[in-house]
Amino acid sequence: MTNSADSSPPSGQAIDPQLLELAQQVFDLARRGDAAMLAAVIEKGVPPNLRNENGDSLLMLASYHGHVDAVRTLLERGADPDLRNNNGQTPIAGAAFKGFEGVVETLLAHGADVEGASPDGRTALMVAAMFNRTAIMELLIAHGAKPDARDAAGASALDAAGRMGAADAQAKLRNA
Repeated sequence: MTNSADSSPPSGQAIDPQLLELAQQVFDLARRGDAAMLAAVIEKGVPPNLRNENGDSLLMLASYHGHVDAVRTLLERGADPDLRNNNGQTPIAGAAFKGFEGVVETLLAHGADVEGASPDGRTALMVAAMFNRTAIMELLIAHGAKPDARDAAGASALDAAGRMGAADAQAKLRNA
C-alpha cells in the first residue's frame, strides 16, 4: 500500500485478492471502531487516509458509525478530517447526519472545516438542522458555522429544518 489518499491501483494493474481482503479487514476495523487495531495497522504502514471503492476513508467510516476513540486515533495519526468521499460528503457531515455529537466535537477539535459543504452546498449545520440535532447545531455554531449559509438551491439551515418538520431546530435557528 502506498501513502496516497486513494487505494485504487495504477491504471491497468490488477489488485492482489489477498491485499483486497486485508484492506476490507482494515475498513471493518474502522466500522467497528477498533481504535487499538487501527493504530497498530497504521503504525505498520497502512495509510491513515486509505479509501474504499466509494471513496470512504477510514475516518469517514469511523465517524459515520459513531466511534469517537477510533476517530481520535485516526486523526492523531494523520487522517485528513475533511477528506470527502466520492459523493463529496465529509466525516463531519456524516457524524451530524447520524447524530454523533462526540464525533463532531472530536473532528472540530482536530481542525475539521465547520463550513465544509458538499457539492450541493449543504453544510453539516444544514444536515444537523434537517434531523433536529440541536446539540450538534449548537456545537457547530459555537465553532463558527454560519446559520445563514445557503446551499446550491438557495436553502438555509432554517429552510432545511422547515422542510423536515424539525421544530426544535427551527426555533434554535430563529434565535441564533
